[in-house]
Parts: sequence; C-alpha cells; structure tokens
Amino acid sequence: MNIIKISGFSLISALVLAGCGAQKKLPNYSAFSAITAPVGVTKKKDLTESQLKRWSHLDILKDTVPGMSVDRAYAELLKDRKSNKVIVGIVDSGVDIEHEDLKPVVWTNKKEIPANGIDDDKNGFVDDIHGWNFLGDIVKEHLEYERILKDKSLVDEATYQEAKKIYDKKIIDAQSQQNYYSKLIANLNKADNVVKKQLGKEVYSVEEIKALESKDTLVQKSKTLLERMFSYGMPIADLKGEIQKQIDAQNELLNEKESLNIDYRKVLGDKPNDITDTKYGNSNVIGPDKEEALHGTHVAGIVAQTRGNDFGGDGIASNNVEILTVRAVPDGDEYDKDIALAIRYAVDNGAKVINGSFGKSFSPHKNWVFDAIKYAAKKDVLIVHAAGNDAKNIDYYDNFPNDSEDKKTEFSDNLITIGALNFENNKNIVARFSNIGKINVDVFAPGVQIYATTPNNTYKYLQGTSMAAPNVAGVAALIRSYYPKLTASQVKHILMESGVAIDMNVVVGGNPNDVRPFKELSKTGKIVNAYNAILMANEMSKK
Repeated sequence: MNIIKISGFSLISALVLAGCGAQKKLPNYSAFSAITAPVGVTKKKDLTESQLKRWSHLDILKDTVPGMSVDRAYAELLKDRKSNKVIVGIVDSGVDIEHEDLKPVVWTNKKEIPANGIDDDKNGFVDDIHGWNFLGDIVKEHLEYERILKDKSLVDEATYQEAKKIYDKKIIDAQSQQNYYSKLIANLNKADNVVKKQLGKEVYSVEEIKALESKDTLVQKSKTLLERMFSYGMPIADLKGEIQKQIDAQNELLNEKESLNIDYRKVLGDKPNDITDTKYGNSNVIGPDKEEALHGTHVAGIVAQTRGNDFGGDGIASNNVEILTVRAVPDGDEYDKDIALAIRYAVDNGAKVINGSFGKSFSPHKNWVFDAIKYAAKKDVLIVHAAGNDAKNIDYYDNFPNDSEDKKTEFSDNLITIGALNFENNKNIVARFSNIGKINVDVFAPGVQIYATTPNNTYKYLQGTSMAAPNVAGVAALIRSYYPKLTASQVKHILMESGVAIDMNVVVGGNPNDVRPFKELSKTGKIVNAYNAILMANEMSKK
C-alpha cells in the first residue's frame, strides 16, 4: 500500500487516531484505508452507457476506471452527515439557470430586489440576482494575439513579434488547407459525375461502386476515390457539404484581416484597457443566446447538477452547493479585465470555490488577474483552473491565468491547475489533448466523455480540461461543505496529496511514440480522489 503523508503523519496513523475524539456522526475511520491504484489491473470490458455517464464518480478499485470515488465517498464517509452551504463561482460563457437540473442550485442574491432597476445592495451591479454578465450581448470575440496585432501598444516588441508569428503561421496553414480541400472537392465532383454516368443513377452505394467494372482509367480512378470517400461513413452529397464547410472556414481565416477591424467590444461602452472602469455589462447571466451558454452550462452541471433525481447526470457536490454565474468568457479569448473583475465579483458575493475553465496564450494585462487571484487568497477562496487543451508542456508554454510569473515560483497558494484524464485505465489514461507540466499542472481528473447539463433541458458528453476542472471544483466544494474551517490552501493541498498515484508509463499528446511515466506529467503524479480527500480533510480538521 502507498502511504500518503499528511503534515508529518501517515494516513494509516490518521485513520487509527480518528477513532478517538471524532466529530459527531462521523463513521469510525479506523475501518477504512486510503485508496491506491491497483498494479497491473486494467478495465477488461467496455463501459456500459450508464457507467460512462458517471464514470468520474466511479472507483478505481471497485470499477477499475480512473474515477474520483465520489459515490464511495458519499456512501461510506458522508452518509447522514450534515453539511454547510457552499457557493461555487462559475466564470464562463454563461449558464442556463433555467435548466431543470440546475434550478435548485442557482445562487440568488437575497439583498437585491429583482428587476427594479436599482442597485439595492449597493455593490455596483444593478439587479444582479443570480450573478453578473461582463460581456453584455457579446458572443464572439477575437483571440488575444489578434487583438495584439490590432493594438501593438498593449505589449512589448518581443510579445508582438510572437503574436505575429502565430498569426502568420495560421494564415499559411489556412492557405494550405484551402488548396487541399479545393482540390479534393473538385476531384470528388469529377469522380461523382463519372460514376453517375456509368451507373445511370444520381444516388448509389459503395457496394455498387465496388461492383462497377471498367477498363477505363478514369473510371478506375473515380472508383478508388469514391470508395475512400465512403469510408468516412456518410453519403457523398453530405461529404461534399462537410468539405465545403472546411473550405468556407479557411476562406474566413484568409479574409480575417478585414475582420480584425471589427470592434466587438464597442457595444459594451467600456474601456477594456482601464481596470477602474467597472460599470458595464448586465444581469443576464445566460447571455443573449441560450445555446451559446453550452460550455458554462455543462461546467455548472458537472459541479452541481442534482444528484439522484433521475434526470441526466449527477453533480459532484450537489447536496449543499449553489452556483454563482459570472459571464466573462466569449467565443474567442476572454479579456483580462473581465476575468479579473469576474473573480472579484464571485469572491465578494460569497464564493468559496471558483471554477475557471478557460485560458489563453497571451495576457497583456496579466497583473490585473494576478491581483484578483491574490485578492481571492486573502478572502480564503480556492480557484480551480483548467490546464488547457493544446497537448503542450506548460512549464515551457504560456497558459493564462496562472499563479506564477516565472513558471517556477507561485505567488499565491489558492490556485490549483488540472490536467484531463481519459476513462481508459491503461497507457491511454491521459487525455490526448491535455496539457502537462511537472511544475505547473498540479493534478489530473476526469475530462473525456463527461456527461452533464446543456442548454434547454438537454444533456451531452463533452471533453476537455474544461471538464476536468469542474470535477475537481466539485470535490473542493464537497470538502468545504463538510469541513468549513479548512482554508483554501489546505483544501488545495488535500486535493493534491490525497490523490491516487498512477505508477505506469502513459501515452502523451495522443502520440504512441511519446510514452513517459505518469508521475512526470504533473507536480503530484496523482489523480484526484474524493474518498481519500474526505479522509484527509477529516484528519486535518481536527488539528
């Protein structure tokens, strides 16, 4: 058994000590032991649909999938126990607070009178009943490096040149892709016409193509191309449509120089480079288009969709949690100003955990966000941040926001960065897209095929470190709910140190030729485990 250290004590000692002077209604923890990863045990059968929908709740021992043992924590450690209400801030694209599975957990500002046009609580935000929308009616935005190209004064010359290099490469790649897809659809149209003429019909199957016999070279080439095209699993007409979409997308990129001049921000009427200008946005936390709140709604559901109500999925911490929505992440890169103010808003309105499933490679006003993170630390608020989906090592590549100005030394101890796991308990356990970092990724959590709420009372599977972060935010909320005296820093270290160590070599970045020890991919070499975290929190809370 691996022995997890807790401030100089082993978890085994902690469990023995827990029988003496334990809190009221706590089980006898001496009967339990910490979960460790089984050596050489992998999942032999595919997950059933019901298992897949809640695999992040499952147990690495009992279910042989790299879940967080949430169900086991509830059943064995938290049953019949009282908890305190915890507010979780969801800084994201907006949340469908009208969703059937989220309504019961939506935070309400009781100091504000709805729709009276007055800032009743005098916090600077009018009618902020369920949070605040710093984007107003904005949905789409430029990427940060595009904004830098538009306004060189935002950064130094080295950063500007780096942004220009990325932009120039994107244009070159777009031109190459456009040429490829244009030739492909031209050849496909030609082959389609040849086969139609040979068969004497407009619509045909792959079987008919294979059965077509001809010594004509053009017909043979057409057969070969169309058989390959049919392997994509859709009719030729539909495939043409998909290829045309790719061509249109590349054309849009190539014409982007004109779109760079679009000022999406103008409708807000604020000054994005002035952090003191805070009077903008509105109280519509869903946003102007409910469907565009998909990302934030999914994130909120992972944390807090109601458990055991026979609706779509179960939240990690939905028993006594409220979600406070701050809309600050558009389709494009978020503004530093919006993120800094969003964090402060969530902190000032009682959030004890903030989820940040967003990130970018450039941050002209990163100090504003750094200051907001420090502000959250002073107010004892934990921030859970996604590591990013570029399959890069963020010990070397930028991924903002972060908690270190030099990628080595943390300036605050209240931000935890999360990599993403796949549900396969084998060499493919790391999500192919997940960023890594021995210094700057703290721990891993489930982030592939995560089932949760989406707008208009729907549910979907999504993937990303964006999904891994709220899984951890949910566990953090669970700890803070049952152990409210533990600090944000303590909760961060419980999440990291109580995790299950994975002692195997794994594929990195989806590249089968890049195989490394899992322990080298993050600071802890562990995956978050709710069961172990509750055990550790119980011991720490008694000191």
